[in-house]
Amino acid sequence: MRGFWGKVMNAPITSFTPTAPEDVAWLGTGPVPAAAYYDPIWYADEISAIFKQNWLQIGHICEVPDRGSFIRRELEFAAASLLIVRGADDVVRAFHNVCTHRGTQLVAAECGRAKTFSCRYHMWTYDGDGRLLSAPDFEQFGLDKADCGLPQVACEVVAGMIFVNLAKQPVQGLREYLGDLAMRMEELPIARATTFSEYHYEIDANWKLTYDNFQENYHLRFIHSRSGAAAFAPENPFGYPAAFGFHGEHRTQTLWSNPNPEIKQLQTLGFMRGFAALVAKGVVPSDGSNASGSRDYFALFPNFFLLGTPAQQFSHSVYPLGPEKSRGVIRLYWVGADSTPSERYAREYSMATARDIHAEDRGVITAGQRGLSSGALAHIHFQAQEALCRHLYNGVAARVNAWRVKKGDVG
Repeated sequence: MRGFWGKVMNAPITSFTPTAPEDVAWLGTGPVPAAAYYDPIWYADEISAIFKQNWLQIGHICEVPDRGSFIRRELEFAAASLLIVRGADDVVRAFHNVCTHRGTQLVAAECGRAKTFSCRYHMWTYDGDGRLLSAPDFEQFGLDKADCGLPQVACEVVAGMIFVNLAKQPVQGLREYLGDLAMRMEELPIARATTFSEYHYEIDANWKLTYDNFQENYHLRFIHSRSGAAAFAPENPFGYPAAFGFHGEHRTQTLWSNPNPEIKQLQTLGFMRGFAALVAKGVVPSDGSNASGSRDYFALFPNFFLLGTPAQQFSHSVYPLGPEKSRGVIRLYWVGADSTPSERYAREYSMATARDIHAEDRGVITAGQRGLSSGALAHIHFQAQEALCRHLYNGVAARVNAWRVKKGDVG
């Protein structure tokens, strides 16, 4: 896919030079403790130190297009159910999906549109801003309705993507936390996406092990030797990235384009049938140049990444379900509805391709988890081109160790 666009669009191609080991040596070069990928105590501290304190991407504004639109999201690691609503004032807010009377979950639907939300147990009713509107025989409680609104969760939107933070008082706002990446992502088509394709999967693997598979190219030549053939060339036999970038706890990579990719006939058909529509909508520039961020991969700490190719906006969130289990949510975002059968074909082909390639990864990810969980290894190793994996581990370890110091659990 990467090579396809480099060839079809005649994007400028330069010779490949891999990132030198000394350029990423500041991340460390030693082995990494294997227990961080299966130990239940470490996992519990990750949840407390990271997932309950950090900004997490959970949706897109195209899911709540109108006032009163809502979506429900389950975050099992926190035993939390969230209700994300576009209010009457057009602001997107997030609330805990619990009635403030006795905790009954308000909404069972995954999505919908409603002016009010009523608890089926005792009919306490709330508006889209979370305020308690009415409750039968409320005088018996001796309470003020203003004090009984839905518990609100910090919620912000960047590049059309909805983020929440479960901390009572987030340390930073989302834009401050993302820094210059926020502006870069705002320039991508995902910021104006109107629809998406999606699939979920559950896998018997730690969330970091699952996530790492998608931020290193070292395995592509072996696991995706056929499906990823277009990414390989004599000057870059492993399809390594053209560059890495590090932004605090976040990281980026610029994908390399093969100047002479081997494109199969079905791939050409699948992408070119929808190419004209993409140009017409301004998603792909008509002059054959690379759009801003068109080969950039944005990895946002802790568990989200976005691949901003011009043809499609591919996002992937990996949620922890346990020390050795995780869930992935993969989305392909689109601007505008399918305007022709050819465009629909191209979009369906893109999702089918993503599923097929991902299916090749699952077996080795779970095999890796079984090996680590056996306790046979005290450490694992990252080479220079797996710098993003090491960067993620470093960020996680720093958060966990700081949390342990804070709660006095050190040594």
